[in-house]
Amino acid sequence: MPIRQKLEEAGVFKPAEIEMLVRVFDATCPKFENVCDREQRAARIIAQHLAGVRDEAELTELARKPLGN
Repeated sequence: MPIRQKLEEAGVFKPAEIEMLVRVFDATCPKFENVCDREQRAARIIAQHLAGVRDEAELTELARKPLGN
């Protein structure tokens, strides 16, 4: 399921937040990524936003880091 649809269905995000999270997701998409990795990346972006990270550049930087860093 696309990230936008998941965010909209959650019902807890404002439209501007959804737009920003989708931009971060799209900007951090590696060339070759399997479904599991894509879902993990989406979950990390959402979790970081829910934890208080609101800056798009910071979210993008965090999403590009490998897990465990």
